[in-house]
Amino acid sequence: MGLRYQYEGEISDSIGLLISILVRYPEVGTINYDPSTQVLKFSFMLAASLKEDDLKEFSRRFTQSLSIYNSLEGHTPRVINLSYHFFDRLTVLEVKRDVDTLSQGEIGLIMSLIRQEFEDTLLAEANDGFGEEELMVQEEIIDHMLESIKGGGAQKKLIAFREEGRVLVFNK
Repeated sequence: MGLRYQYEGEISDSIGLLISILVRYPEVGTINYDPSTQVLKFSFMLAASLKEDDLKEFSRRFTQSLSIYNSLEGHTPRVINLSYHFFDRLTVLEVKRDVDTLSQGEIGLIMSLIRQEFEDTLLAEANDGFGEEELMVQEEIIDHMLESIKGGGAQKKLIAFREEGRVLVFNK
């Protein structure tokens, strides 16, 4: 079973980026793109109500890790933010990053940090239908799409998520 998407007409780079991120990273619950601020917001669902002190400590380490990564890459990020929301037996993590300094390598780091910290509670859709080669192709597409939307013109606010093996993208 693979993810499928339908779109009438040409797929813009921002739509392609959201689709590729969701296809490549099943841990991402939703992804939002706001072209006016040039910010991507990744949302992750955790099947537990976690302690706020633990999340504050993770947020500190997470932000520090991304800052160090960007420093080594020679970038000065405009937006690096991790926030969280509690819902009964669920915690939602939200990561915001500006697309101007974001790279596929950093997205991989974000995923590794989230997986490592929350592997037991992180909700993710199975990625059974994709081999290693297809996943690498998705990473190349993400890198290409990121480069093409950097400093891009006015586009629409978008939100993308998975539902029953499909990727859905909507204008906000």
